[in-house]
Amino acid sequence: MISIKVPPLGESIVEATVSRWLKQEGDVVAAGETLVELETDKITVEVPALKAGVLVARSKAEGDVVAVDDVLGQLDESGTATVGAATAMIASDPVGGTPSGPPVGPTPVPMATAMTDSDPVGGTPSGPPVGPTPVPTAMAMMASDPVGGTPSGPPVGPTPVPTAPAAKIAPAAQRTADAAGIDAASVQGTGRGGVISKPDVVNAIAAGAKAPAAPAPAPLPAPAPSSPVVRTGERETREKMTTRRKRIAENLLQAQHNTAHLTTFNEIDMSATTALRARLKDKVEKEHGVKLSFMPFFVKAATHALKAFPLVNAQIDGDSIVYKHYVNMGIAVASEAGLVVPNVKDADQKGMLDISRDIATLANKARTGKLAMDDLTGGTFTITNGGVFGSLISTPIINYPQVAILGLHKTQDRPVAIDGKVEIRPMMYVALSYDHRIIDGQQAVLFLVRIKELMEDPAAMLVS
Repeated sequence: MISIKVPPLGESIVEATVSRWLKQEGDVVAAGETLVELETDKITVEVPALKAGVLVARSKAEGDVVAVDDVLGQLDESGTATVGAATAMIASDPVGGTPSGPPVGPTPVPMATAMTDSDPVGGTPSGPPVGPTPVPTAMAMMASDPVGGTPSGPPVGPTPVPTAPAAKIAPAAQRTADAAGIDAASVQGTGRGGVISKPDVVNAIAAGAKAPAAPAPAPLPAPAPSSPVVRTGERETREKMTTRRKRIAENLLQAQHNTAHLTTFNEIDMSATTALRARLKDKVEKEHGVKLSFMPFFVKAATHALKAFPLVNAQIDGDSIVYKHYVNMGIAVASEAGLVVPNVKDADQKGMLDISRDIATLANKARTGKLAMDDLTGGTFTITNGGVFGSLISTPIINYPQVAILGLHKTQDRPVAIDGKVEIRPMMYVALSYDHRIIDGQQAVLFLVRIKELMEDPAAMLVS
């Protein structure tokens, strides 16, 4: 018997919530198949079966909070060798009799197939029982007469001959196939035991797999909500926080309590960057397949400013200051599950196009719940853009244990004085929240001024 345990969840993450069980008790699973999904404050973690077997017990229910190394369930690895025998028992007399005819081949049959193939009312075979044969409780309950007795009449209809088991399809592969409109079962599986994996489906799509003529398969059951809503009256509703929302709240409070939090502001004339982007975006998208947004310009400007003011990219460790000679740029992304901050690794070593590609990839992974732990750890500085939602000005909270965060806001046409004349220019307020314990006001202001200078003359950072 193998215990299914909560795996290590990543840096500083000690607990998670059971989001969804993908297998039921009694299900036959292949090695590597996902059994259960766990939700943390950062990502969704899939827990696979380490070996092939039968899931005999689920110790935790959907919505339960679990810690690292907690037991989620039990897997019987010897169950794979007895699946054929179990199938025969389900089709036989529910009180332990042996069917009069020999079993039709030793081909193992999944539980779902056995359940639908057995006699629904628990009929007794024509031959006499040959002693009591132990029957697993869960199987016997599903196959036996619901009132516990033996029906007086013959079984309703002949018992179908067990068929070969259906192809095993990984959940990720099924979702990909459903999205593309193809029949996942028609794809050739290359995984262990013939399991159809996501790469198999992707390759089939690339090869021109056709959608089935039959209606699309029923969608996977929606996961049980991890934050059940409990109604307390017509005018109020109480909803339990998800694990992710609780951790986000704790991290924000930790940042406020453990830092000397201060914010400074400036404004940027976005005319030059807007004009450069307008001139390049169509060409860049056509030649490189990258949509050029404003964010890569700010990332590039920030990497230059961080090199000029290394304290803004540092970290406090006890009574020491740790200087980071690299920039892992965190980009705050809002998703349905909550705020996450994936990192563009070594952003200071990358050009504008590579930064654009990385941002697009991370944003897509964040919104589809596919972020890996490596995407979310190791950040040295963060940029958050409330302007996409219409925010005109705000004071962002530091992404602790980092010591600073840059806040971007809505670009808005405003009258400004240019060479003694009033002109209408696209202006953006920017904010730098910083830890005053190691960053002085002068450095914070000059850092923000450097960002302003680079964004108002973007050609300078493109050729550096």
